[in-house]
Amino acid sequence: MTTTKIHSTAIVDPTAVLHEGVEIGPYTIIGPNVELGAHTRIGSHVVIGERTITGEQCFIDSFAAVGGEPQDFSYKGESTRVRIGDRTTIREYTTVNRATGEGQETVIGSDCMLMEYVHVAHNCQIGNHVIMVNTSQIAGYVELGDYAYMSALTILHQFVKVGRFALLSGATGSRQDLPPFTLLDGRPAAVRGVNKVGLKRRGVGLDSRTHLTKAVKLLFQSGLTIEEAVSKLAADELADPYVDELLTFIKTSKRGVYREPFNRTERDKTGLGVDELTV
Repeated sequence: MTTTKIHSTAIVDPTAVLHEGVEIGPYTIIGPNVELGAHTRIGSHVVIGERTITGEQCFIDSFAAVGGEPQDFSYKGESTRVRIGDRTTIREYTTVNRATGEGQETVIGSDCMLMEYVHVAHNCQIGNHVIMVNTSQIAGYVELGDYAYMSALTILHQFVKVGRFALLSGATGSRQDLPPFTLLDGRPAAVRGVNKVGLKRRGVGLDSRTHLTKAVKLLFQSGLTIEEAVSKLAADELADPYVDELLTFIKTSKRGVYREPFNRTERDKTGLGVDELTV
């Protein structure tokens, strides 16, 4: 059995539960009702706020603040949590806030990587295998699907939903939902193509990647309305579970999905050329 290792300068609340193999670095503060999973490592000068729960083999690096009160005027001291899955890494100066609303949680899944200066606001729901690169920021109630990738300096408005395998390029921002399986760029974030590399790495077959490419072209780059594009996809009998997921995401979006103006004059005003819009 591996014992816990707590630096002599660390402060650990007596109500905290530390499972076997937990390591806590110098000058770190572990708050009340915290639970750290087996073999989780906490660096120096970290603050873990109350009712934060991590899975096993997580790593939280120096100067991160996880489990602090939500930055939300409607929060009135309710009992809320941060819950983190297994093997997730949270790097330096990242902040993760507890939820607003009695019994609610801010959730980060397993096998995620949150790099330096990332901010995850209250009530966010982050899936598994999500990567948030340096200084990416998400406001309250944002949802990130599995394998979503946020590049540096990206920012999302509250309540935005990002589909799984979506890849946002650097400095991208959005107030609207971002479809699964797509590459997105700009402010507002526009669909540029399909995340073929990410899908291939996770075993999605060529047929599905090809079907998604055709669907994305019809939906976002053809000048057709959503209804016309959906009808054409149905007429072409493009039966594919990944295409179905993409269409369902668009149909059920509460904030809407941004589609760039197709008219050449309007597009030229944005500074985007035809080549940049091809898949």
